[in-house]
Amino acid sequence: MISVIIVNYNVKHYISQCLRSVERSIFPGESEIIVVDNASSDGSADYIESLFPKVKLIRAKENLGFAKANNLAAQEAKGEYLLFLNPDTIVSEDTLGACVAFLESNSKAGAIGVQMLNSDGSFAPESRRSLPTLFVSFCKMSGLCRLFPESKRLGRYYLGYLDRRDKNRIEVVSGAYMMLRKKLFNTIGGFDQAFFMYGEDIDLSYRILQEGYQNWYLPAKIIHYKGESTVKTSYRYVKTFYDAMLIFYNKHYRKYSRFLSVIVHIVVVLQAVASFLKNNIFHSRHAKALTGQERKNFVVLGSVAVIDRVEALLKKYYPGSNNIFIESSHFSFPNGHLDIDIDLSNYHYVVYDVDSFSYRCIIDAMALTIGNNLGLATYSSLTGALITKQEIII
Repeated sequence: MISVIIVNYNVKHYISQCLRSVERSIFPGESEIIVVDNASSDGSADYIESLFPKVKLIRAKENLGFAKANNLAAQEAKGEYLLFLNPDTIVSEDTLGACVAFLESNSKAGAIGVQMLNSDGSFAPESRRSLPTLFVSFCKMSGLCRLFPESKRLGRYYLGYLDRRDKNRIEVVSGAYMMLRKKLFNTIGGFDQAFFMYGEDIDLSYRILQEGYQNWYLPAKIIHYKGESTVKTSYRYVKTFYDAMLIFYNKHYRKYSRFLSVIVHIVVVLQAVASFLKNNIFHSRHAKALTGQERKNFVVLGSVAVIDRVEALLKKYYPGSNNIFIESSHFSFPNGHLDIDIDLSNYHYVVYDVDSFSYRCIIDAMALTIGNNLGLATYSSLTGALITKQEIII
């Protein structure tokens, strides 16, 4: 049995499509879904309860953070396997099964991570990472990792020299999608609750390795919108992220040298300030650019009923858009490709009717449209919401 655990905070529309994809991926009676709502203010708890009555919902009275909320759910979990999953993800129908099969055939496998794709179909490098040793962290903070992504030495942080199409042993599994045996999770004491958000997945991965197990990356795909529940330009985000790095360093690496500890603290603080300034400057410019953009063009794939609903939404929110509507009964994905005989460079999003297409088909198609600058959009008749990375249209 698999227990899928999701911590939600003010992302009710993203978690709705996440839950829809998970429900298609599990077998009734052999799996359970547990959601911990961290005292959301957007009505998430009631929304989830009304749309997904089979989900076990835990309503926290305050924001417990990622680690504590996941530990709380794990205590209630009945499954032999635990999957910790971010609410801003979409999983393919065969992803969970592939991970369980791998765990069952590899007794030394600890945590399993997968190939995460951004909402434009591009590969997310944080799908696989190395432990942030002093040198690896230096390469990441100095930009050497970005300059030499495929170097086994300088690009080790994201393990860019590994083929993303192959399964590989890695050191750090992302908390956005992390599957492991419940017995192992309990043995190592679960997530360290000293981490409020960020860094707890690195710490757990490290402790799994210390127990003599192996962490693995599998090429099974999911979509990850990347932190829709956080404002990455805020000082709070920057401080929380780099505080987590300091907690991990002090816990596992401080013994090497007090001097190095001071240096790392200084570098982390400077990096936090630099990231905060950079993110806010970029965010400001990006916001101005979006304000100046009068319309977005959509390619809509779906049933006749869904096309009518989406067309009405787009006329309301983007009245000047040049959109294309293709009925799902007249369309197929040859070899997983989005095969449309038009110039896609003038379009911003492909809208998929999730009732007409499998999530595997959608994810594979997105992975093959890289370079067209097309973002993923989904529409579900269950919620009536058109969802992109940037906005929710209802």
